[in-house]
Amino acid sequence: MKKKNSRFSRGSDTAALAHFILEAGLLKNTVRSGWSVLGIKHAESVAEHSFRCGVLGYLLAHEEGVPPYKVLVMALLNDIHEARIGDLHKMAQRYYQATGAEDNAFYEQIAGLPRQIKDELRALREEYRQQKSRESILARDVDILECLIQALEYTSQGFKKAKHFMKKAPAFLKTAGARRLWKKMRAMDHDRWWLRLSTFSR
Repeated sequence: MKKKNSRFSRGSDTAALAHFILEAGLLKNTVRSGWSVLGIKHAESVAEHSFRCGVLGYLLAHEEGVPPYKVLVMALLNDIHEARIGDLHKMAQRYYQATGAEDNAFYEQIAGLPRQIKDELRALREEYRQQKSRESILARDVDILECLIQALEYTSQGFKKAKHFMKKAPAFLKTAGARRLWKKMRAMDHDRWWLRLSTFSR
């Protein structure tokens, strides 16, 4: 019987994929450090932030009429480097060359991956950094918007200082879809979606 061709048939490729997947799992335990400045002890993880960025990226790409694939990958893997260097909040970034460290970590992370994947991820990273394509601009909006939504949720949970983030960040949203969604979410009752699904009986 003829064997099926596989891009990952070599053991080294499969091992590299496995290592990358395991490393991505570290983000489940990597806390988004900026919230600690506000006194939030059990803040979201980078993985939690990245997951909702992926959801937002997919949805807003359709809203903006942009092919979703690039936006989804950029949004989902934007912080993958933090598995190695952690999450530096904005105050800490004042004293570090964060972009260089992030890129160095990322390029080492993908170095052993199959060439097709490695080349694509490198290209998408560089496109995101340049912020010239519609996809990259939207992916950056997604990152900002997810932070805004999280700040809104933390504020509603009693962490009043989180509202300070909501004063500056909205001005950096560039796409109409992101600005429109933020305006809607800021004004709505965040509990309505689950309250209408809840039932009570005696």
